[in-house]
Order: sequence, then structure tokens, then C-alpha cells
Amino acid sequence: MEIIFELTKDAALWILDNLVFINIILSIIIIFFQRRNPTAVWTWLLVLYFIPIVGFILYLVVGQDYRKSKMFKMKEIEDEIKYAVRRQEESIYRRKLRLKTPEMERFQSLILYNLNAAEAVLTDNNDIRIYTDGREKFDALIAEMNGAKNYIHLQYYIIRNDELWQEIEEVLTRKVQEGVEVRVLFDSMGCRKMRERSWRRLEKAGVQVAEFFPAFLGQLQLRVNYRNHRKIAVIDGRVGFVGGFNIGREYLGLDTKKFGYWRDTHLCIEGSAVTSLAVRFVLDWNYAAKENLFLQDRLFEIPEYERDGRSLVQIVSSGPDSKYDSVRDNYLKMIQMAEKYIYIQTPYFIPDQPILDSLKIAAKSGVDVRIMIPCKPDHPFVYWATYSYLGEMAAAGARCYTYQNGFLHAKTMTVDGLVSCVGTANMDIRSFQLNFEVNATIYSEGTAKKLEDAFENDLLVCKEVTEETYRQRGLSIRIREQISRLCSPLLYNLRIFGDVFRCTGTRRK
Repeated sequence: MEIIFELTKDAALWILDNLVFINIILSIIIIFFQRRNPTAVWTWLLVLYFIPIVGFILYLVVGQDYRKSKMFKMKEIEDEIKYAVRRQEESIYRRKLRLKTPEMERFQSLILYNLNAAEAVLTDNNDIRIYTDGREKFDALIAEMNGAKNYIHLQYYIIRNDELWQEIEEVLTRKVQEGVEVRVLFDSMGCRKMRERSWRRLEKAGVQVAEFFPAFLGQLQLRVNYRNHRKIAVIDGRVGFVGGFNIGREYLGLDTKKFGYWRDTHLCIEGSAVTSLAVRFVLDWNYAAKENLFLQDRLFEIPEYERDGRSLVQIVSSGPDSKYDSVRDNYLKMIQMAEKYIYIQTPYFIPDQPILDSLKIAAKSGVDVRIMIPCKPDHPFVYWATYSYLGEMAAAGARCYTYQNGFLHAKTMTVDGLVSCVGTANMDIRSFQLNFEVNATIYSEGTAKKLEDAFENDLLVCKEVTEETYRQRGLSIRIREQISRLCSPLLYNLRIFGDVFRCTGTRRK
């Protein structure tokens, strides 16, 4: 024990003695060996200069860029192989593409971009159901799981060991006994509070479990970036769920003391778009579980659909393993194509410069831009940066609102009553660049109308933030905004940095 103490002491003294040299080396790495946004580069250099010890630790924990590291090589190769044939099919499909209405024809370039950049196949036979209440969403999910005949695939960023999970777990274990294959994929950081024995109990019952990016050192999760933020459920390839709800009692609105009512948006899709969700799950499962489920053809058999849907859908996903920031670019192109109005709901509004500029240009060009965020923070730094950007949009002519009835977690955008986007990606830099995300882009007037109705219903419990009211904010808010805005290039790291030393990440065997 004394030897270990002496070695630790010697190492600490060496670091202190060579701190200037270490900072120089780190600065060289940041500038010359990792391709980054220039703003982020300068911010990291300032952090290293002003707080060298803490800055050094921060950089080691959250600052390293793993985009080109070996952890994604297998995943990139698998993605390339599996989509090679599909890209050839898409090149033929594009030339024959004809949309149903003249109004929708102007979105062909958006469809083509998603085909080229995100390999997002356009499907035209989908039935879309929208859930804005957690209890209704999970009742629908449980009902679909109860009817499963072949398999159930669940992928969630957060799973809490509470009454909701116990309800779902009971269904999963019973379906396994009936011969249904059940797989659960979870993110190590998001599920840090789940005990290892909970996963072992599930595996003992016959459920297959995989963990995305497990913790290195038991309770210390060093890899806080590149989290799998996707929420996907696929049952028998027939029906799929995607959206903002995770699994936990707060998503049912039961944690009223902390969050109040939980307002979110989730989709249930029946139709060919479910195959895209199924492929997305399998790609993530193969990487986490070191399997190849593509060898099991029955997982991709086209089932019969009970509902005769007509909605056009593209499933757009992106992450650190993607060549393009497809989810972000999908948002950007939708904004740039708007002619009448844009409705946005997001819990975090920290756009990069192109998104911010495009929204300002739209607002100043006569487009009715409306943005809704929560009225309360779950991440204080992020919230006050969000509020500062909201004030900037109000000054540009946008209509901005804070939701007063609880916590708004919906991630939705609708444009001109024609095109909608619903999924897991927030309107922030973390979702654009660092998280694995998935959204459904829907070309349907009916779906857009339902989402707009939900938005307008939420306005009844919102407070508008005008340019005048924003100017009247107090000094303490101004100070918090300024600090948070200054740190905004790093906020996608700081948002979960506070959780690093509280993690109880489990190590899968």
C-alpha cells in the first residue's frame, strides 16, 4: 500500500513539475492532430491556460476526439457493406420518384439529400400514431409487445429500475417463455444507476442484453462522449417506436416534485419504415454485442401490416461514426426550405452557427418561426445558454415560448404543414456531433397537422419571451447566461460531466 501511495505521489509531483510542458503537448495535439471547430479549439486552449490541472483532467475525460479511433472501425465497415446494395437501388429509385401532391414536390431535394448522405430509404406505406403522454405511449408499447410472435428489440438511452421497468420486464420474461426472442440494448452512461444484478436477472430469464460503451473502471465512466441516445423499439418487424421517451417513472409524469408533468413526443410506425428502424437497431446491437444478426434473415422478413398507411417516411440517423452530420443537416435543409412557418420544440436549444443563421434569415424573411423550450432547467449551464439563444431569436423576429406545465422533452419540427421531423435528437451541438441519434422525417400533411395541433395546445400553458421581456431579465440571469454562452462550445461535454464521478457504470462480461 505504501508503495502505491509513493508511486501516486511521485506521479502527481511529476505532473506538477512538467505541467507547462504537458499543456504545450496537449495544445499541439488539439491544434495539429485533431480536426475540430476553431471555436472549440480556442476554448480548450483557454481552459488549459487558465486552469491547467482541472483543464488537463477535463480534456482527458471529455475532450478527446474519438471520431477516427479504432472503436468505430468495425462499425464503419459493417455499415458500408450492408448499405452497398441499397445505395445502388436508391440511385435507380431517385430517377422515378414522384410525390403525390405538387406542394410536396418541392421537398424532393430534401429526400435526395437524406438518401445520399444518410442512406435513408423513402417508404410510402406507413401508418403514424403520435403519443405526447408517457402513460399512453408505454401502454401502446406494452400492448404491441404482448402481441409479439417472433421478436422484441428494445434500445433505450435511459432505463430506470422502477415500476415502469418492472412492468415491461414482466412482459419480456413472459414472451421469452412463449418462444419470442427478446433483446435489450442500453447505454452504459444513461443506465448508470441500474445494478448489475438487474441485467443478470434479465439474462437468467432468457433475455439477451448488450451494453453500449461500458465503463472502463467500474464506477468511473471516462468515456462520457459518444453516447447512444437512440430510443428504438421494434416488434416482429411490423411495428416500431421512436421518439423522446426513455424508460423511467419521470416519463410517466410521476416525478412531479422535480419535473412536473413530462411533455414528450413519440411515434408508433407501422409500415416499411419499420425495416429501417430494425436495421438501425441491428447495426448498434452487432457493434455492442459483437454479433452479426444480419445472418438471421427471419429478422428482416416483411410482415403483413394491419393498417393501410399512406405516409412517406425516411429514417435518418447519424453519429460519430457517420461521414455526415445527417440529422443536423436534415434540420438545416428543412429550415432553409420553409416558406410559411417553422414550429420547433426542443428541451435544449444550442444551435451551431449555420442553424442559428438559417433560423434568423427565415424569421427576417417573413417565415413564422416559433420555438418552444422548457421553463425549468435539468442541466443549468445548458438551460441558460438555451435561454440566451432564445433571446437572440426573439430579437430576430421569432416567436419564442417557455413551457410552464412541467418539463418539455419533445424533439419535433414541422415546416409549412407538409414535412415533420420527430425523434431523439435535440437542437444542440451534442446531438448534432457527439451522440448517436435517430429521427423520422415524415412527408405527410396529416401528421404535420397533428403535431401542429399539439404545439398550439401547448401554447395555452406557455409564456412568451418577447424581445422586450428578454431585455428586462435580471442581473443574475444575465450573468448566468453570459457564463453559459461563453462555455457553449464545451457545453455538450459539460452537460454530463457532472455525472462522471457519480456513475455506477456496469461492466458486461
